[in-house]
Amino acid sequence: MKERTCTFQARVYLEERYSLYLLQTALLDCFHELVPSPLPEPIFLCIGSDRSTGDSLGPLVGARLKKSTPFSVYGNLSSPVHASNLEEKLYHIHKNHTRAFIIAVDAGLGPTHKVGSILVKEGPLYPGTGVNKKLPPVGHMQVTGLVNVGGFSEYMVLQSTRLHLVMEMAQVMGRALSSATRIYFSPRG
Repeated sequence: MKERTCTFQARVYLEERYSLYLLQTALLDCFHELVPSPLPEPIFLCIGSDRSTGDSLGPLVGARLKKSTPFSVYGNLSSPVHASNLEEKLYHIHKNHTRAFIIAVDAGLGPTHKVGSILVKEGPLYPGTGVNKKLPPVGHMQVTGLVNVGGFSEYMVLQSTRLHLVMEMAQVMGRALSSATRIYFSPRG
């Protein structure tokens, strides 16, 4: 990809009025800044585990995307991408998708005032950082939902995250990602 001087970042709070529209707009703006021409193939890499409420955001978004987008989705409730199989999935993506633009989706932890926000950011996602795991960076851009407060006993925090927040985030993220990728990556005639 071409060398860049600016860094794209946008944050949308789930409670904001029109959060779905704001997130879709942020995604389209990020695509406009980052996606090379000719258009590559968008790939969703939704990271997380269905065994932890907070960490299930990625697989929930992946499950929604599998039903609503024609593009490749890795990671959902029936086949999650997590620490144990992340490198294998990355190898598979790079082997089978030579012109991939990877959109990494994951849950995150952060300060109290940012819980409930969705971050759209250029550059790779570093999965497992919140729980002190060393995993390879993934993606050309990231979409991260802050599901709870970080800083102390992260495993317990992820286990005690409110399911309602995770489900609401997954719905908004899934819809915004599906519509923004269809708009941006659909063949232009």
